[in-house]
Amino acid sequence: MRRKLAAGNWKMNGTSQSLDDLQTLSKSHPNPSVDLLICPPATLIAPAVQTLGNSAIHIGGQDCHHQTDGAHTGDISAAMLRDAGATAVILGHSERRASHHETSESVRDKARTAQRAGLMTVICLGESLGQRQATNTLDIIGAQLSLSVPDSSTGENLVVAYEPIWAIGSGMTPTPDQIGEVHDFMRSRLERRFGPGVGRSVRLLYGGSVKAANAQEIFDISNVDGALVGGASLTADDFTPIINALENA
Repeated sequence: MRRKLAAGNWKMNGTSQSLDDLQTLSKSHPNPSVDLLICPPATLIAPAVQTLGNSAIHIGGQDCHHQTDGAHTGDISAAMLRDAGATAVILGHSERRASHHETSESVRDKARTAQRAGLMTVICLGESLGQRQATNTLDIIGAQLSLSVPDSSTGENLVVAYEPIWAIGSGMTPTPDQIGEVHDFMRSRLERRFGPGVGRSVRLLYGGSVKAANAQEIFDISNVDGALVGGASLTADDFTPIINALENA
């Protein structure tokens, strides 16, 4: 049985004052029936881990380098994330694929290194509005899934997040049928590649303008095991209703 996951991606937001909201979130969910993950900026990973103590909330990074160490100024390694207390890392988010010219192959290399370091990898996939309108969505998702996910993946170290690029931060959300089509497709592809055991154990998240108003409808969709939430994860007041909806799904 896949345990549902509510993950928050703070992106380039948050300072030490944000730790207060993290404490509030932790106190609001002392024994959640779903897994909780917050991925703050790298500067807040260690302080967040220290602040949360034995809380049920896990902390993750937003990226890591594909090399284990070396002359890579400004980058962070998977081992550094682990050393800071992170248990997971987001990889291949559309904003990094676009702004940093990351390819699916480079995402796979990062994921392989992160998994070897003991991190759970949350690998993001998604199509642009043009690709959606050209009805190329499943081709795009299929190619990204095949190339971004390493062979070392299991249900314990892999989470796949479908985030249609055109829905991120836009207030636009695909219809339940559109979300369901992609999630069912990803499940089928994972089962075909890794076998039914692993393929059915990988959690599939939806991301892209998830908020309290639409969370319950999204979580009722086939093969949606949770959400990767952006802006609505920045405060406990906004994230709590989403977590509650997932617990009730």
